[in-house]
Amino acid sequence: MKRILVTGGSGFLGSHLCKRLLDEGNEVVCLDNLLTSSKCNIFPLMDNKNFHFMLHDIIIPFHVNVDEIYNLACPASPIHYQKNPIRTVKANTIGVINLLELARDVGAKILQASTSEVYGDPEIHPQTESYWGNVNTIGIRSNYDEGKRIAECLMMDYHRTYGVDIRIPRIFNTHGENMATDDGRVISNFIVQALKGKDLTIYGDGTQTRSISYASDTIEGIIRLMNSHYIYPCNIGSIREHTILEIAEIIISLINPSLKIIHEKPLPQDDPRQRKPDISLAKKLLDWEPVVGLEEGLMKTIEYFRSIL
Repeated sequence: MKRILVTGGSGFLGSHLCKRLLDEGNEVVCLDNLLTSSKCNIFPLMDNKNFHFMLHDIIIPFHVNVDEIYNLACPASPIHYQKNPIRTVKANTIGVINLLELARDVGAKILQASTSEVYGDPEIHPQTESYWGNVNTIGIRSNYDEGKRIAECLMMDYHRTYGVDIRIPRIFNTHGENMATDDGRVISNFIVQALKGKDLTIYGDGTQTRSISYASDTIEGIIRLMNSHYIYPCNIGSIREHTILEIAEIIISLINPSLKIIHEKPLPQDDPRQRKPDISLAKKLLDWEPVVGLEEGLMKTIEYFRSIL
């Protein structure tokens, strides 16, 4: 049994990760400040004697003896990180430093959840780990995009300077149970609108693309990376690329075919025109690739939202 710290553990992906690690027989310490997450996501885990919850913010130093650290503590949706941009930057700088100091102190292996947003609005397609990105340093998304880039920098510097054992998955769009209804992400927006009988609203002309994985696939990928010996960034995402318009049409077909698509809002500033990972490294290094198809995953996500609305 390993003792594992999951920061941001009551969030969307964090709660899935906590459950998976518990199912594998580990002791899990879930740390979260609950600013953008919900304790409801971890209620089913509370009766497990190997699960412990800490109400805390990684911006404030703390100490706990653990073998591994998964850092998922950061607002991940544009609505949340643009609402409090300075706190988002602090989470990715001060917070990451605190966790790296903890890892250094107790000798723990640490995984920093990075993101496809480090590529910005990419000029190469698909995006490989060697691509340095095309990021606006002063835009409304910069607190998150640049925050995650500096978090990667800190991870590498702590490894080079102190020998901290690090892992850096670059996570692409993911959906599944425990997503928030108001997080502003494309999948949750479309599903909530459709379940409420509202026409689906598309930003821009809908030709921008995304590659979207189901939660269980993403969790499998980051756990495999943690259990590997690879310290450099590794893409974790689906290579099945769809336009936003195609995603909207699929969700309409699964919920209410009579709904329409409305084009009435401009594309947000710095919104990526296309997004698709090259996962050759993950396939070779981790023997990993997504196995849940888009429609199969969407049906599960839809049922979850139907149960909570």
